[in-house]
Amino acid sequence: MTNKTTEADVAFIKALAELLRDNELTEIQVKRDYGEDDSINVRVSKKVEVAAAPQAVHVAAPAPAAAPSAAAAPAAAAASAAPDEDPAQHPGAVTSPMVGTVYMQAEPGTPPFVKVGDQVSEGDTLLIVEAMKTMNQIPAPVSGTVKRILVEDKAAVEYGAPLMIIE
Repeated sequence: MTNKTTEADVAFIKALAELLRDNELTEIQVKRDYGEDDSINVRVSKKVEVAAAPQAVHVAAPAPAAAPSAAAAPAAAAASAAPDEDPAQHPGAVTSPMVGTVYMQAEPGTPPFVKVGDQVSEGDTLLIVEAMKTMNQIPAPVSGTVKRILVEDKAAVEYGAPLMIIE
C-alpha cells in the first residue's frame, strides 16, 4: 500500500467520524475494495448510554439507602436480585433490531402505541425506531400483555437493546 493510499484512508476515516458525529449515529462500518487484492474495512463507533441502563440504577438506588434492620434485609435481597436479571434475556423481551432513536407514539401529542398493562396482538406496532431518517415500526413478536417498558421516548438505543417485556 502506498503512502498516498494511506493518506486517503486516513481522510476517509476522518470523514466517517464526522458523519458519525454530525448525524448522531453510534456506529458506521464500511468496506472499500480498491482492486482484487487491495481493500480496507473500517468500523467507527462511539460509546452511547442506553436509556435502559439508568432505569435499572434508579430502581435499585432506594434499596441500599434503607436502614439495615432484620425486616429490611429480605427486602434488600429481593431488590438486589431484580437488577441482576438482564431484561434482554427475558423470554418476552422485545429487542431493538437496529441502532436509532425510539419514539413511543406516531406523532408528538398523540397517545403512545402501548402502555404497561395493554394487551397486544402479534404484529401490533409497539413503538418506532428512527434510523437514518427512516421510521421503522417495531411490531409485537407475540401476543400478550405489556409488562415493562424499558426505554423512554426519544432515547437512543443500540442494536439488541431491550425495549419492552411482553408476557
